[in-house]
Amino acid sequence: MSSKKLEIQIIQHLAKSEKSIWELLALDHFPLRDFIETVNRLYKHGIIDSDGERIFLTEEGKKEVNPEYIQFEGKLCNRCFGKRIIFDDRFNEVLKKFREIVKKRPLPALDYFQGYMHEYDTVARVALMHHYGDLFKKDFILIGDDDLLSVALSLSKLPSRILVLDIDGRLSDFLTTVNKEYGFNIEFRKYDVSDPLPEKFVGKFDVFSSEPLETLSGLKAFVLRGITSLKENGIGYFGLTTLEASPKKWLEIEKMVTQTGCMITDIIRDFSKYPMNYDSVSYETFIARFNFPVKKNPGIDWYRSSLFRIEVLQKPSPDINPKLKIEAIDPEEDVTYPNL
Repeated sequence: MSSKKLEIQIIQHLAKSEKSIWELLALDHFPLRDFIETVNRLYKHGIIDSDGERIFLTEEGKKEVNPEYIQFEGKLCNRCFGKRIIFDDRFNEVLKKFREIVKKRPLPALDYFQGYMHEYDTVARVALMHHYGDLFKKDFILIGDDDLLSVALSLSKLPSRILVLDIDGRLSDFLTTVNKEYGFNIEFRKYDVSDPLPEKFVGKFDVFSSEPLETLSGLKAFVLRGITSLKENGIGYFGLTTLEASPKKWLEIEKMVTQTGCMITDIIRDFSKYPMNYDSVSYETFIARFNFPVKKNPGIDWYRSSLFRIEVLQKPSPDINPKLKIEAIDPEEDVTYPNL
């Protein structure tokens, strides 16, 4: 996104009402690094100001406002909030039970850059899969499972098989306990996504799902392993943000998907929302980069991931499954990583 376009968006949002940094972050789609730079520039040039809690336009900033703009407003559906899917009673039962089970989940570990989406959004993904016919009697492989999608899938009792591949051994212990307590049959294999997908999993699954690392090498690795796992006409789901994945990364991933013989059937903006402050780690320390004081987030869900759905149209080539070198952190775009 051009800096001028982002400036205009921020000014237009503030023309309607003053807002906190967190509220501004939740409104649009832009790289977080660009947002920080633009807000600091507008503050430096006297276009915006802050009272320590809210951001507002100065008199100079108000001169930049198009009066026609603030007369119009479009809103997302207040039932699905743009997800295109709502629950029936059975999925609400799944959600209630899912929330109980995940209370004992392992906390995110900074070493793996972990975090997990809200429970509602995990179950919403299962509901969307069901809507598209991607759930009943399907064999699932999850390339990473911070979100415990495996548990939500199991609660539906609809898939035939659920296999989790994840590098975090704590997840194996948790799923073993859950399997025993609830009679699930979630399989687990400790797996480093930089390694080739084991041959016994290649071309064996109906559906993969993943929430990849957002370095370019990480994105390609997670999605390629998923595609490699699929049968002909298989389906893939994965998330991608605009906050820490630049437009160039989006383009690279979209090209990779189509070049491997897959079609992108859906991209649903902001399908999943993530809390960014956990007991074990906070991903909101970047507030120190602003040129004015910013108060702690009161609980606004500003970090969102768009959901891709892809479909295999031709059998993937075996050469997409090599050993890969993966960078876990992109110093330019991974603004939320606390140690940068």
